[in-house]
Amino acid sequence: MTAEHHTDTATQRRQAVDATLADVRQLLQAGSPDRKALEAITGRLEQLAAHKELFSRADFPPPAQTEGVGASTRYRLNPADGDAGLALYLNSINPGKTTAPHNHTTWAVIVAVEGQEINRIYERIDDHSNPARAQIRLEREFTVQPGAPIAFLPDDIHSIAVVGEQPTLHFHLYGQPLETLSGRVAIDPETGEVKNYNAAYFRPSEAVA
Repeated sequence: MTAEHHTDTATQRRQAVDATLADVRQLLQAGSPDRKALEAITGRLEQLAAHKELFSRADFPPPAQTEGVGASTRYRLNPADGDAGLALYLNSINPGKTTAPHNHTTWAVIVAVEGQEINRIYERIDDHSNPARAQIRLEREFTVQPGAPIAFLPDDIHSIAVVGEQPTLHFHLYGQPLETLSGRVAIDPETGEVKNYNAAYFRPSEAVA
């Protein structure tokens, strides 16, 4: 790939991301989205995912590490927006990567460009009276892959497991940047232990100009 071609691709990618986020902001004018509004946002993000030529593995490689918390790289696609409002990431995750069940404290939409990610969706069944303990029950599993997106409201709880032969390239769109979500929690499904997710597991994103 020539330097000129790379520059053209980066420019087209920036324009496509900016146009997508502008449309999402229009869809959010009524306030915090419900599940119906998230469907519309998901549809718009799927349009962006259809432009696979703008989101190549060469430009968004997974980490060399293949095990543990370092088995993923999260690219922030709109770093110029800072901590205010929407945050769009492209996650490049190696097969075998898993996470603890967690919430987000904001809405989230996940759309695949490439690769498969099993999402386990949980129901919280305790009374929330003990901040250090929670009881959750597996409700269902859903595999996010091209053409099969998923969306979450702020209190929804899920975990992921990347499967298949290739790393993922998945868009993750949030109502706020993950870096600012200091109140989200991870829950051990066996013991019920509650941890602060960002403190225990979060690693910084890579900004994409």
